Amino acid sequence: MFGPFRASNVCQGGLLWKARMKMDLSRTQKTNIRKRLKAADDVVMKIQESGVQCNALTKLQAEPTQAQMPAKDKYTVFSRTFKGYRKSVHKVPHFTKVAVPRTAPNGF
Repeated sequence: MFGPFRASNVCQGGLLWKARMKMDLSRTQKTNIRKRLKAADDVVMKIQESGVQCNALTKLQAEPTQAQMPAKDKYTVFSRTFKGYRKSVHKVPHFTKVAVPRTAPNGF
């Protein structure tokens, strides 16, 4: 049907989400994730060197650094609702702006 009430791609089951469905991340995305993790590690290290003491800092010091993290924890996040209980980090809304947990529950 033509005109103002014609079916759109969304109505016909077309592209709904811009995030890729595959769990794979491109080489560039992985590099950027590693850069962000290293930058966060540097900030924690500099705060620690300055002598500031707080509960949040002690929790961050207990977390593994970027070099100590396995690839599974760098690029995926635990999720109860996903098959295999893991989802790719690019599926997390605003994953570049929010703190993504560096460790998963035991066994995942």
